Amino acid sequence: MSNCNPTSRVCIQTKKVFDACLRQTSLENFTIVLTNFEPPNPALPLTFVAGRSITALATVENLNVTRIPDRPRFGRVEADLVIPVRINYVDAMGREGVGTGTVTLHEDVIMLLPEPSIMPFQVEAAVSVIIPEGRFFPTEQGLTFVCTVCISVILKIVISVELIIPTFGYAVIPPCQDFTQDLCSGFFELPLFPGVNI
Repeated sequence: MSNCNPTSRVCIQTKKVFDACLRQTSLENFTIVLTNFEPPNPALPLTFVAGRSITALATVENLNVTRIPDRPRFGRVEADLVIPVRINYVDAMGREGVGTGTVTLHEDVIMLLPEPSIMPFQVEAAVSVIIPEGRFFPTEQGLTFVCTVCISVILKIVISVELIIPTFGYAVIPPCQDFTQDLCSGFFELPLFPGVNI
């Protein structure tokens, strides 16, 4: 684009992130109680295959935000992050199955808070969980796996706002490219002659 000056301004509605922090941690011997078995009634014992988070956002529970008196722009943010996970297994009959559970992570951190306003801020947690190993361990609570859990969390302080921003106009959307298994397509896309290095 030859002209880099914005041509107009637009008002957009979006979430403004006032602060964010990354937490990466691993939990050893973490117990996950499974429910919602597919197919139902698996034959015991179960053999762990793999596990991971189901959603990209955790549910924030038991949230408590306290401003720090000697640091008025900052606050202590305490919350429990409940992360739904899916575990794949093989039952005693050799059938593959899936069960769901949750991983709960407690956070207690200091974050930058926006100044007081009519619109309240929210605490969000973007999450990704990988469960590389686990062993079946039935308990009184139900069918469980004792697992190693690898967690990445981005904790955010956000407010839904309306912003005025410069614009270069609407985006140009390219046409979709059809999928093809034409064996010659890669060959036909090559240049007729090789490039010349001068």
